Amino acid sequence: MFYDALNKQCPLEIDPFKALVGPRPIGWISTVSASGVANLAPYSFFNAVADEPPLVMFSSGGHKDTLLNIAETGEFVCNLATHDLKDAMNVTSGMVDRSVDEFELAGLEKAAGKMVSVPRVALSPVALECRHTANIPLKDVEGAASKYEMVIGQVVGVYIDDGLIIDGRVDTCSMQQLARHGYMDYSSVSELFRIERPS
Repeated sequence: MFYDALNKQCPLEIDPFKALVGPRPIGWISTVSASGVANLAPYSFFNAVADEPPLVMFSSGGHKDTLLNIAETGEFVCNLATHDLKDAMNVTSGMVDRSVDEFELAGLEKAAGKMVSVPRVALSPVALECRHTANIPLKDVEGAASKYEMVIGQVVGVYIDDGLIIDGRVDTCSMQQLARHGYMDYSSVSELFRIERPS
């Protein structure tokens, strides 16, 4: 099968693009408004984009509360969404009023940030504390604006649960990190294999 993506001529009932580009890590982004209300929302268009300095990005469809809070404070935290936290993560994906604290909505305890004023999810075994560096409005090949905007932040602090560190390395499988596929499908990492690069 081949289809013209430019003219949206996919013959399938649901466009499979997000199922084809995956699994994608979930950026479970916590922020705080200028008035002090915490926000927590998952983004499946998320990844690390550099390591010198360490930079992460997520892309938001529309100017949501997360983006408003980052514009006000310049800070956010990427919390690791795990298999054990999947139901709480899903609760925080709902659309609620900006006055609602999604930590409380999902029954999640907060832990204070060390380098930022934004709390992290206390039960999440990994959190990346970030300071905002750029917003990039996305466009199509003809220059027309997309509804998506990419947010980039520099990681200034890293929290790792000590139980994940074995022989000086993070045990990835123990994290049970959630990933998003297409449709409403998710997976968690439970098996790894190693391939050495050619010298």
